[in-house]
Amino acid sequence: MALTTRTLGSDDRPGKDGTGSVDGHGRGLTVSALGLGAMGMSDLYGPADEAESTATIHAAFDAGVTLIDTGDFYGMGHNELLIRDALRSSGRARGEVAVSVKFGAQRSYDGQWLGYDASPNAVKTALAYTLRRLGTDYVDVYRPARLDPQVPIEETVGAIAEMVQAGHVRHIGLSEVGAETLRRAHAVHPIVDLQIEYSLISRGIEAAILPTARELGIGITAYGVLSRGLISGHWQADRAFAAGDFRSLSPRFQAGNVDANLKLVEALRAVAEAKDATVAQVAIAWVLAQGEDIVPLVGARRRERLTEALGAAGLTLGAADLAAIEEAVPAGAASGDRYVAAQMAHLDSER
Repeated sequence: MALTTRTLGSDDRPGKDGTGSVDGHGRGLTVSALGLGAMGMSDLYGPADEAESTATIHAAFDAGVTLIDTGDFYGMGHNELLIRDALRSSGRARGEVAVSVKFGAQRSYDGQWLGYDASPNAVKTALAYTLRRLGTDYVDVYRPARLDPQVPIEETVGAIAEMVQAGHVRHIGLSEVGAETLRRAHAVHPIVDLQIEYSLISRGIEAAILPTARELGIGITAYGVLSRGLISGHWQADRAFAAGDFRSLSPRFQAGNVDANLKLVEALRAVAEAKDATVAQVAIAWVLAQGEDIVPLVGARRRERLTEALGAAGLTLGAADLAAIEEAVPAGAASGDRYVAAQMAHLDSER
């Protein structure tokens, strides 16, 4: 089935085609209802097969996915190079795919995390390197990966706004910031979307962040919709972690927590079976059902997982289904934080 589209952000001015949605001069960005998150193809989930990753990106494009998300620190540039090559070999024109890029995370050669830098000069330097790696002269959405505690958000957004004026960025996004920061940033330049974790077991945005985004006309690109595979229906409590898989340290995957969380998955499985769907499809469809201003990012690294995830777009959840899902996985039911304490401390969205 063909994917429908959703528009991130509102749009005050019509674009060249009269819709105001995709030419980069208005605020809105129209993309497929599901996007592809490419992080795991280069980093943090253990080894990935580059040929299969490329084939998965091609399959996503063929299925109608028009949004792909990356970060310049995913594999220290490897992910951007992978996307560049996949775009070229797909035969698609640059304008057919929206590329979203995060920046600011500092890493050493061995992959250690060194902090964040979202200062104006860092913004412009990082973007220059990103454009070279991607082989393009613009990115569709550019965003700091986290709030830099040493740099006012107004300065970061102001620097990106200069790149918008220069034509190297089409839209400005943010990631993992709270409601107050969202307001301050939006006052400097229209923010098209907030990328933030949102899933059945990560619903913290519902209290203040999501209402604020909607008040301001800012879309949501939801990552972690399957909680890094935990609520995919495929995870096993005794699964061994590959070298470099950060889930080995993630609180929700630790002994005790993982067992409790997988009990929630089994409750959700009963709902999925009643819908003749998979657990992953129901979990993704639930995020889709939370509003037309939300675009879930699926982090499939292989074609079979992509095919399963895209099946969520054809799954309709009625009021009874949503009630059954809520009963199976109530808000706040997850065991363990979504990151280790040191990383949670960097999240403006959790303050």
